[in-house]
Formats: sequence, structure tokens, C-alpha cells
Amino acid sequence: MNHIELRQLRYFVAVADSLHFGRAAERLHISQPPLSQAIQGLEAQLGAALFLRNRRGVSLTPAGAALLPEARRLLDEAAALPAIARCAAQGESGRLSLAFVTSADYSVLPPFLRQYRAAYPAVDIQLQEATSDVQFDELLAGRLDCGLVIPPLPERAAGQLDYLSVLREPLVVAAPAGLLAPGPLHLADLPRLPLVIFPRPIAPALYDAILGLLHDAGRTPEIGQQAIQMQTIVSLVSAGMGMALVPASVSNLQRPGVEYRALVEPTPLVETGLAWRRDNVSPVLRGFLDLLRKNTVC
Repeated sequence: MNHIELRQLRYFVAVADSLHFGRAAERLHISQPPLSQAIQGLEAQLGAALFLRNRRGVSLTPAGAALLPEARRLLDEAAALPAIARCAAQGESGRLSLAFVTSADYSVLPPFLRQYRAAYPAVDIQLQEATSDVQFDELLAGRLDCGLVIPPLPERAAGQLDYLSVLREPLVVAAPAGLLAPGPLHLADLPRLPLVIFPRPIAPALYDAILGLLHDAGRTPEIGQQAIQMQTIVSLVSAGMGMALVPASVSNLQRPGVEYRALVEPTPLVETGLAWRRDNVSPVLRGFLDLLRKNTVC
């Protein structure tokens, strides 16, 4: 069977609407013979008569009545194709897979997602919480469009990933409630508690910065518990398992039994940024990056 053409369906719908071949031909701006031939060809392809023709006029057969709504649907879908393609080419529709480190969930992620959803409501956003090391693997494997990570990018990503800094923030102290004096604290005044921290392979630069800050203040921290998520670290502090130094935005995570304090001494700035594959040409990703650049904190 030959493929049915949209032109044939348009002709069929025009005749079905008017139930008159002459008026349908006028509406289509063609002569009647080609219209009749096209309908006959469609009937031959389908193996069923679509119209009853007699002296009283033209009417739909049961096959024609069944075909009519489907023909209208196909024509409507075909008419929508240019707009669909245009939206996809402009990054206004499609899918974006975005991963994020936990700290981004308490800082840049929520407000930016609100802005992005307002600007691109037709984009399907697939979110995934993951540590930076996991994100780098997923990005390099092409299973992720972009990710909010804590730098630096690994050496194996050289030349493959691009990066945009979006936030830099100081460290603050998280400690069990009732142990900290009011107001900003000197490092020397921190309670003598084990340190709750993430494993070094997860974010080596941040891990080294935290321990370096304490060593510079004459403190030799005892590593108590380790956890890969910021909310778990804060929960362990709440349980009295130790204290932690966390990015300032994590103080938005309120847990009973935890208090946050700023430090008097300058701390290393914890950076959060967006990483993506350099060869990713997705229009959806391009729109995401354009909006992020306009609203970046850094």
C-alpha cells in the first residue's frame, strides 16, 4: 500500500465538511476532477468507500465517519510540527538533565529553577542530587546535561568540560545547640568536638581548605564522622556527634539541636559552579546557560 499523503486527508476533510465535491473544490482552490480522483485514490488505498454518492447528494459511509476524527487529528498534529521544531531549536522545549550538590539546594538552585521554569515552562527538567565526583563521571559519559558542582574539575575532564562559577560563600560553624557563644566566633573559641566532614575524595579542595583553616588556627581536628551529604552532616551535628564547618548557605537547613555561627577570621570561599560537556550542542542547555549567566551571583 502506498503511503497516505496529508494532501489526501485535507481533501477528504474538505469534502466531509461540505458534503459537496464542487464546494469542497472551491474551498481548496482546485478543480473538481482532481479532487474526485484524489478521494477515489484514498478509498482504493484504504480498501473502503468513504462517501456515498447518489442523486440526493453526498454522505459519509461508516468508514468515512470513523476516519474523519483521526484525519482531523493528523492534520492538526502536522500543522503543529513547525512550531514544535521551532521551539526545540530555540531551546523552549525538550529535556534537561541537571544534577546538583546538596549545598546548592540551600543556595542557588531553588531561586534559579523558579526563574527557569517561568522562562521555559515547556522544558522537562530531570533533577538528580549527586556529589561532584559522581557528576563528573556522568557528565563525561554523556548521561547528564549539566551539574552544579564544587570545583575543581578533575584532570581527566580537561578539554571535555566547561565550567561557570555561580556562587562563592564563606564557611560557618555548625555545632550542637547550647555550646556556642552568641555572635561571630574566633576559631580558637570553637568547642573541642570531633569534626564531622565528608570524605576527602568527594571534594578534596574543600576538605583540605577546612582542615587547613583549623590547622592555621592551631587546632588539630579529630575526624569523628564522615558523610557525603550536607543534610546528613547537619543531622549528625544535631545528634551531638561533633561540629562541622559548612558553606554559609547550609545554615538555611534548620535542624532541632543545631546552631550556626559566622567566624571572625576570613575563611576560604566555597565555590559552586555549573559544569557541562563542551561538545553538548543542545539548544535547551544553551538556553539554560544564557539565563544562568544573566542571574549568576559571581
